Amino acid sequence: MKTLLQKFRHLFDPIDLTSGKILPSFLAFLIPIVLSMIFQQIYSITDAIIVGQNLSENEIAGINDAIPIANMVLNFSIGCTSGFSVILGNAIGEKNEKKAKESILIQVILSLVISVLMMILSYFLIDPLLALIKITPSSSNPNMQAIYQASKDYLVVLLVFGTMASMLYNLIVSILRVMGDSFTPFLFLVLSTILNIILDLIFVIPLQLGVKGSAIATILSQGIAMILAFLYAFQRYPIFRIHKGEVKITGKDFFHHLTLGIPLGFQWSILFIGVITMSGAVIPFDIISETEMVIGNPAQVGYGVANKLTGLLMGCYSALGTGLLAFFAQNLGAKQYKRIRKGFQLSSYLTIIIALFCFTVGMLLSINGTYQRIFLSSDKITEASIKYGNAYLYVALPFFIPLGFIYVGRNAVQAFEKPFFPLLSGIVELLTRVLVCLYLPPFINKGPIDASASFGSYLSVCFADPITWVASMIVVIIPTIYYIYKKFPRENVLDFKPNEPQA
Repeated sequence: MKTLLQKFRHLFDPIDLTSGKILPSFLAFLIPIVLSMIFQQIYSITDAIIVGQNLSENEIAGINDAIPIANMVLNFSIGCTSGFSVILGNAIGEKNEKKAKESILIQVILSLVISVLMMILSYFLIDPLLALIKITPSSSNPNMQAIYQASKDYLVVLLVFGTMASMLYNLIVSILRVMGDSFTPFLFLVLSTILNIILDLIFVIPLQLGVKGSAIATILSQGIAMILAFLYAFQRYPIFRIHKGEVKITGKDFFHHLTLGIPLGFQWSILFIGVITMSGAVIPFDIISETEMVIGNPAQVGYGVANKLTGLLMGCYSALGTGLLAFFAQNLGAKQYKRIRKGFQLSSYLTIIIALFCFTVGMLLSINGTYQRIFLSSDKITEASIKYGNAYLYVALPFFIPLGFIYVGRNAVQAFEKPFFPLLSGIVELLTRVLVCLYLPPFINKGPIDASASFGSYLSVCFADPITWVASMIVVIIPTIYYIYKKFPRENVLDFKPNEPQA
């Protein structure tokens, strides 16, 4: 029993990613992150089931339309905190405790300031953002009015009241992971997931708070997990205990963090602006006229649920990218260039394996629209919703390999403190999606898009993702290879001995 307890305690020990065999240490670090993503998806599925079984079709469509906007705002915080953590990762690799403490203090201050600004901006931008995807108030169309109200209620609660909890939660998770501790964030995510499911059931079913209840459950569960995680980190790690006069931070230090965090934050947001564009391109396929929509909104429901499934599968890549950011950042700080090259080779193999896994799972779940039966009650599933949803899956799933290399490349160059390339990748992704969605569907349909448009024009919207992934991959994978194989020294700097003859 004592031995088992000791083994469990060792799970909380940070993993040094700069030494030892790469595969065992990286997998030990990566597995809790993968499990974290799985639990996030469990919550997403459970939330979708609760919402799908208890809310109306218009409310479901409203949430589906609001989610890309919510992700655009909230993922800005994820991008910022991930970018900030690169400096901490370098300090951990250098074994520089003073620099690590300075970075943590700066990250907390910047996260508080940025989250307040985001909350204020969100309040004023919700209606304009909804209008971008053609979700507006309508006195003549009750279905559109119901969708608009559901979307707005969801976004007001989640963004105006929940942004700070989300950003601080992502901050502590990023800090712990880049320190080599991926197990503790996993446990807090499990706690957050369980709380979220319980609160979802309470707020949506007996209290009947609808879309607001779903958003409130998310905020409360994430806020509780965030507070407990900060308390644990303060107690567990000495570098969180900063005393007066112990560190000295300057404007230059703040600027350094901002130059890494803000571009990555914008890159994450830009991605979801593209997703919003795609959602807006799908909505017209459900519009019959200014006052009438197709019953059940099959295009929005089918595409929305299929998009949720691919989002779940992308969690594997998100986990891989998160692990690579910490691995590359620590090894760059330690000047372990050989390990960086080997780590990149390993990540390439894992990318291909994950792509094959996602393709197989996605295709199996597409049979008879099985994935829709997971997310929706049977009365909301139609042949049309399955047709629209499956079409997107058949187009997107074969292109998961270039998608995977986007995650590898972005996290690599970000860890190398080259934020321009992830930002450029996001801009390319946005422009590509917008151009495809704006011009290709009406060109294929030979006219404006509505419910009578050809199915080929809908497929052209679906192809916006694969076209975008290929273009974005090229932007980040070329500089990644350049820095790893051309720019970095061939030998580890710490191993280099100037008095010895060079090969």
